[in-house]
Amino acid sequence: MTTPTESGAKAKVLMVDDDKFLVDMYAMKFTQQGYEIQSYLAACDALAALRGGYKPDVVLFDLIMPECDGFSFLDSMHNEKLAQDAVKIALTNQSSDAEAARTKDLGADAFLIKATLLPSEVVNRVGEELQKHRKA
Repeated sequence: MTTPTESGAKAKVLMVDDDKFLVDMYAMKFTQQGYEIQSYLAACDALAALRGGYKPDVVLFDLIMPECDGFSFLDSMHNEKLAQDAVKIALTNQSSDAEAARTKDLGADAFLIKATLLPSEVVNRVGEELQKHRKA
């Protein structure tokens, strides 16, 4: 199920997670489904790519990371007006309602809990969020 952009190009996903195994696995899953993915193990590196002009369709990020957590990452994107048109999705094992509400308050479009979803389900949910975003 490929999810092209309106121009017909592959949808671009920027992923940030400090777990290399998960990043590599999700990169493979997204690539298999026709996405273009750039992944980073640190939020500061992802921010540098965004500051450098990278324009993803989706930003998928973990909340708990060393140095710069997902909340700070979202806040920086908002304050610096980075990836404004991208769908922003938290992909985390944090499951508290307070954390979900905080990510929404900071501009996230969705909050997914890793432990409750198979990787293929995550890819499908990202596609669903992207479609909803385009119709809005």
